Amino acid sequence: MEMILADKWQDYEILECGDGMKKERWDDIILVRPDPQIIWPLKSGDWSEYDAYYQRSNKGGGRWEFRRKIPESWVIHYRQSQFKIRPTDFKHTGLFPEQAVNWDWFSSIIDRSKRTPNILNLFAYTGGATIAAAQTGARVCHVDAAKGMVAWARENAALSGLQTAPIRYIVEDCLKFVERELRRGNQYDAIIMDPPSYGRGKKGEIWQFENDLWGLLQKCRKLLSPQPLFFLVNAYSTGISATVVGNLLGDTLDGLPGSVTSGEIGLPISNSRNTLPCGLYARWTPA
Repeated sequence: MEMILADKWQDYEILECGDGMKKERWDDIILVRPDPQIIWPLKSGDWSEYDAYYQRSNKGGGRWEFRRKIPESWVIHYRQSQFKIRPTDFKHTGLFPEQAVNWDWFSSIIDRSKRTPNILNLFAYTGGATIAAAQTGARVCHVDAAKGMVAWARENAALSGLQTAPIRYIVEDCLKFVERELRRGNQYDAIIMDPPSYGRGKKGEIWQFENDLWGLLQKCRKLLSPQPLFFLVNAYSTGISATVVGNLLGDTLDGLPGSVTSGEIGLPISNSRNTLPCGLYARWTPA
């Protein structure tokens, strides 16, 4: 098990971390946001230089405090991809930059395959993985229960020149969609999923990572084509080990010749020997 780093960014950088906060550069805009993993002290002593600071509330949630007027949204680049960034009420910005290390990994697999694979992206959020796969020549089915996130993904695809790419956008509970695809007899050459710890579908369906991941994996196994390219599970659930997710994926794909690797994904911190852990991954590739 190892940590893999998304260290190829030009438009994004963690400038420093400490005392539960991280200072990030998103192009030329500096944001300070909370991160529960950062329990070490801040070496510089203060957070005085920033454009916007997310202040947590004692009652839950929080709000952004701005030192200067910044655009409501702006665009950053990663390789050929472009993404709209917008500070939201829940501290997020619409992009998890650590996922770039996964985008690079599966893009190289798609490129080497010399075919046009069908890829299913579940819990697809604002489309980082969808865009990376489509730019490498895949047909992608992008599924998320949040209508606003799917609309944001469409915007990112358009920014990246993929308006006419073979991307199918679906607003639906991911488990229900997988069950429908099974009834239809559809198959996919690769599956990407980024399930939350807890979530609700558009009709109030409840998702709990510990209870529901195994069942979803079992159903997704039946969607795989005879010669699958890869299977990727991302997770941000606290208290769950990468080894556990790797075990689940390995057991799901038992009988398929191949191997599973698992570990943490992270981001480098500028001018520091430390790295910031940002979640975990489990990957299957064929033998």
